[in-house]
Amino acid sequence: MCGIVGYTGPSQAAPILLEGLAKLEYRGYDSAGLAVRDGSALAEVVKATGKLAHLADKTDQGRALPGTCGIGHTRWATHGDPSMVNAHPHVSGNCSGSGSGTVESDVVGVHNGIIENFAELKDKLLRHGYQFYSDTDTEVVVKLVDYYYNKYRIGPVDAINRMMVRVRGSYALALMFKDYPGEIYAARKDSPLIIGVADDAAYLASDVPAILKHTRSVYYIGNQQAARVCPGQVTFYDLNGDEIQLPQTEITWDAEAAEKGGYEHFMLKEIHEQPAAVRDTLKSLLKDGALSLADTGLTDETLQGLGQIEIVACGSAWHVGMAAQYVIEDLAGVPVRVELASEYRYRNAPVPKNTLMVVISQSGETADSLAALRVARERGLETLAVVNVIGSTIAREADHVLYTVAGPEIAVATTKAYSAQLIALDALAVRLAAVRGAISEEEVQRLTDELAAIPDKISRILEDKDRIQWFSSKIANAHDIFFIGRGLDYAISLEGSLKMKEISYIHSEAYAAGELKHGTISLIENNTLVVGVLTQPKLFEKTVSNMAECKARGAYLMGLTTHGNYAVEDSVDFTVYVPKTDEHFVPSLAVIPLQLLGYYTSVNRGLDVDKPRNLAKSVTVE
Repeated sequence: MCGIVGYTGPSQAAPILLEGLAKLEYRGYDSAGLAVRDGSALAEVVKATGKLAHLADKTDQGRALPGTCGIGHTRWATHGDPSMVNAHPHVSGNCSGSGSGTVESDVVGVHNGIIENFAELKDKLLRHGYQFYSDTDTEVVVKLVDYYYNKYRIGPVDAINRMMVRVRGSYALALMFKDYPGEIYAARKDSPLIIGVADDAAYLASDVPAILKHTRSVYYIGNQQAARVCPGQVTFYDLNGDEIQLPQTEITWDAEAAEKGGYEHFMLKEIHEQPAAVRDTLKSLLKDGALSLADTGLTDETLQGLGQIEIVACGSAWHVGMAAQYVIEDLAGVPVRVELASEYRYRNAPVPKNTLMVVISQSGETADSLAALRVARERGLETLAVVNVIGSTIAREADHVLYTVAGPEIAVATTKAYSAQLIALDALAVRLAAVRGAISEEEVQRLTDELAAIPDKISRILEDKDRIQWFSSKIANAHDIFFIGRGLDYAISLEGSLKMKEISYIHSEAYAAGELKHGTISLIENNTLVVGVLTQPKLFEKTVSNMAECKARGAYLMGLTTHGNYAVEDSVDFTVYVPKTDEHFVPSLAVIPLQLLGYYTSVNRGLDVDKPRNLAKSVTVE
């Protein structure tokens, strides 16, 4: 949510800022803006609502804005509706307009996050003569920094530190001060912000793709830390204002990985990158051909002593947890509880001793998941993060980290990150079962071989995607779709339904097939599409029976099963097959046709596949 970019160096800033904002469009936004200084006391602020292209047109692709130091922002509305007046950047000066145009303001800033006590702070500032032109919490923060800066006649870092002590909530801030031309000041708490340096220039951004073209060397600024960003150098400070040293991280994936590479959409490209994402993630967990968790820091002794596992996540990552629950419990015999992160932090459920909490998050910055992680640590639980971004907040704060190797994922609807998380949790299940003696060495090897074969089997499914494309054209005008399954098939149905609804805007629900008759079947009418996932041998006939009940009430049926179950064609209207694999790992294969079905349905409806309405890639606010 929201995207921040900043640049200071020898080049014209505005074109670089626009380029960076374009790389962050996937985060979701409704307006955009730039603020650029040319070394004088004046700052040029330009804003636009809607697409980033509107801002680019207003500034002649940035060429109309001179100056070599600037900040940019794409806004996802929280406080205040999407409008010019609420768009960032915001200024500290009292003005009757929107804070745009040529302004002489002590502080200009952009912000990602939510300030929870902004109303209280706004009242304080009103009493001190400040006027407000917007409905945003960001304007309050910018003016609070200005208040401390001018009242106490202190430097930018001290003013920012006083602000950090005073505000409650989450924030990533980039600020420019009139008295410090050529410099950008930054601060963060719980919202992502990275800073990169290359030669005589420096960059900051919400995410790596925005600056990867210019530098691979980045710093992850910590909670309640501040930074002074100058051309070619950056200095970090703690909350006391003391200078501190932060480690530098080298980004290993290349800039081309964040480009479409000839595909029509990022989502389609990322669907096709799943064999590589699964293969690379599994490879990172293999040592001399055997599964190992050594790099995570989890010891065999810890795994042997586990009494319970809690998996906490949001969205598709929660669906990964739902699938992992079945696999871990069946293979390793360890009880697993799967929790929605947004609910976990507000519960006080009793937790047995020797519980491992597993937090799953692609970005490693998901606000609810991060909050749940912190609650778990307060309760004394050992924690494992499964994340895709090295150096992310969740990765830094967890006791152990299992990195997926999916590379950058740009489309809002996750595909390859989901598959990488799934293979990681399957590997965890096998290793856990092995060290606890729940399965034999021969079974461990067989399961490891099955995991290793999954990438090639995904590739085979992708080669046959034309049938899914054809079928999606037949159902693109559907009003309601139900995905049903039992056991692991139910977990797959959850993800298939989410993929459909979030990018095609068709109402879609997933149900455990046996629950249909407890109310939901009343919604089935003529030509309602019901997608039955039928990959679990022991549950196959029961789910087929549930689908027959739907067909008797007029439903149109699609069956998704493994090769060999050809009898299903007698019961459904359209069948999709995936290669056989061990039944524990079939979600990695069965999800592919459902991703493609959602994708092609969205395309057939003429929608923006990569940036569905109202959604953001990285949900960094509650």
